[in-house]
Amino acid sequence: MRPLNILAACFLSSVIPLFVNMSDAQNVTRTETAVFGGGCFWCLDAQFKLVPGVIKVTSGYAGGHTETPTYEQVCSDRTGHAEVIQVEFDPAKVSYEELLHKFFYAHDPTTLNRQGADVGTQYRSIILYLNDEQKQIAEKAKAAAQKDWSDPIVTEIVPLKHFYPAEDYHQDYFAKNPTQGYCQLVVNPKVKKFQQHLAAEKAQAGN
Repeated sequence: MRPLNILAACFLSSVIPLFVNMSDAQNVTRTETAVFGGGCFWCLDAQFKLVPGVIKVTSGYAGGHTETPTYEQVCSDRTGHAEVIQVEFDPAKVSYEELLHKFFYAHDPTTLNRQGADVGTQYRSIILYLNDEQKQIAEKAKAAAQKDWSDPIVTEIVPLKHFYPAEDYHQDYFAKNPTQGYCQLVVNPKVKKFQQHLAAEKAQAGN
């Protein structure tokens, strides 16, 4: 009987890891990526970190022609880049369409090359799509959002060529610098308004 026991043990030792690996694969979260900009990326970063289903938000630059731009270069308004955020999200919890709905609420998409006192092409409203499906969803979301605004929406919808992460000190800026002047006067009010919007959406979904 001992040889059979040895064979059984060998069989189980080879099969059990297979089941464990299959289970691990099923538990891996499938993520997608969205890239858009609407004013200072400190604002959008802080806002979208509040969205359920969002896994990671990275501030950066995109939409221009200068390779590996610095913050100072982007602020010169000569790189063509906009301040944007790259959003990694779980599509099982929040869809790309839902993110864009929140995007159009999070900023004013009707002001050309500006958000409030922030003026320049780097502050333009822009959606950078990663594939044709995202392009179609973005165009539909823009058309749907127009009913909420009396002025024409000027949001650009363009293909993403390259995303450049911003310098480390820009990442998670509001959380790290809540008492900084700009954060208090500009970012904080937007975050509070966005929180109220998310709460209202949640309450409506629960009805």
